Amino acid sequence: QLQLVESGGGLVQPGGSLRLSCAASGLSLDYYAIGWFRQAPGKERERVSCISRSDGTTYYADSVKGRFTISRDNAKNTVYLEMNSLSPEDTAVYYCAATLGNYYCGAYVSADYNYWGQGTQVTVSS
Repeated sequence: QLQLVESGGGLVQPGGSLRLSCAASGLSLDYYAIGWFRQAPGKERERVSCISRSDGTTYYADSVKGRFTISRDNAKNTVYLEMNSLSPEDTAVYYCAATLGNYYCGAYVSADYNYWGQGTQVTVSS
């Protein structure tokens, strides 16, 4: 059973940066595509970014393109989300999720992900 634990969230000022981590245990992340999602109060869950299993290709939502970077370190069984130029609109609980799918990760929606972490809160405020 794959278990995912997010960390790295917190309070940051507008324009600041954070790096979220998604650490896996139980199974190797080598076999999974990993996605980052977020959900703000009163809003639907939004897909932010993902990294494919096979070739490491990535996807970014338009709202974060150019500001966020996803990466994976298979040796550490961890996926990262580097977030720069943060704005209050980025405030949300951020979740990482894993799917066994072997296609380009941009093809997968939240329902395709089998494993989810508990989430980490990101608050952008002055």
